[in-house]
Amino acid sequence: MIREICRDTFFLSQKAQPAAPEDRQIAADLLETLLHYREGCVGMAANMIGEAKRIIVFDNEGTPQVMYNPEIIKKSDPYQTEEGCLSLAGTRPVKRWKTVKVRWQNEAFEERIKTFTGWTAQIIQHEIDHCEGILI
Repeated sequence: MIREICRDTFFLSQKAQPAAPEDRQIAADLLETLLHYREGCVGMAANMIGEAKRIIVFDNEGTPQVMYNPEIIKKSDPYQTEEGCLSLAGTRPVKRWKTVKVRWQNEAFEERIKTFTGWTAQIIQHEIDHCEGILI
């Protein structure tokens, strides 16, 4: 189901709770909402649809990917950039990392670890910030 985008900065600034298998419908709604907004959005976190759960979805080089309980475990090569957000008006300066190593759970809640670089790494960092209650 396509969900309404949350723009409540108080809610968005709250740290998300860990996701569990019973949260799969939230992930499905999040993915459907991302696909609906794909012209202007490349990633979303569950709190952007009003759910305080650690779930992100993003465009992984043309393939939509879901991550439950993602966390960055290593990062390198910092740089400054500007980002926008579907939940917030305008763009803001932000520090990002060119390479990030991420640990998460897949749809079967099996642990995965992978290193991401470039644009995909930037998207993931933005969405994990949402999970942490960090607004750009």
